[in-house]
Amino acid sequence: MNLLNLKIPAYQYEKSNLIRLVFFTALFALIFINIYNPFNAKNWYEVSSFMFFVFSIPVVLTGVLVVVISRIILFFYVKKHTVSYLNYGLWILAEIFFMSLFYTLYVLWIRKNVDILETFHESVINTSLVLLLPYTMLSLYFSWKEKEKRLQQIEDNRLDAVQKQSIFLFHDEKGDLRLSVRRESLLYIESADNYVIVWYLNKNQATKFILRSTMKALEEQLSSAHVLRCHRSYLVNFDRIKTIRREKDGVYLDMGIDGVADIPISKTYSEKITNWLMNQAKVE
Repeated sequence: MNLLNLKIPAYQYEKSNLIRLVFFTALFALIFINIYNPFNAKNWYEVSSFMFFVFSIPVVLTGVLVVVISRIILFFYVKKHTVSYLNYGLWILAEIFFMSLFYTLYVLWIRKNVDILETFHESVINTSLVLLLPYTMLSLYFSWKEKEKRLQQIEDNRLDAVQKQSIFLFHDEKGDLRLSVRRESLLYIESADNYVIVWYLNKNQATKFILRSTMKALEEQLSSAHVLRCHRSYLVNFDRIKTIRREKDGVYLDMGIDGVADIPISKTYSEKITNWLMNQAKVE
């Protein structure tokens, strides 16, 4: 399929992005005119650079009206029609033509006895720079934001899948699958230097499995599945917690299973756990 006939991405004509494009183009045009000095405009009047900047504002805003009108038309046009890359390129060329025409007429009004074709030619060059540079920069920015948004959606879907999954898969640091545990059977994970110990129920008996991995990696993998860090050495499946008990020396999690010791909540993680429990209570 010809790339020119492909439909332009939806983010190109989203309302918020169109507004960003108009404002950024106006700002870029204002800076461009004051730095690049097209048509040698600074020599038209005996004014300071600051006053030239002030005088250039309404000129730029008036010229950018072409973009404003064009983008408003585009916003409504795409609701009923398909705009390909070829169509979009021609659309931009039309914007350049009409804005160049505006600045040509403006120069002819300000200065007499100038060559119309030469003025229009110079106006096309300047207008192309004024429009194409910010358009290109914003297109790259919009594309990057869209990819970032999609990656976030993929991550959110992955986390939802983890939260809903009935089986936890544990891989070692090389990515090899070493253990699978049903969600309701997982008890807690304990840190052991360069390893972790996965505690789970097997035939109603607390069983351990030593895995070469990190607590941080497992915390990121399981956080949305109610498996939370409550201590630098422990990740706990809160679906298995029966009671939370406060003692003189701290707060402990009790799973109500013979042979499974109470797990402490350290001060570092106490606020996080408390907020999580309060949010869960609201949801339920």
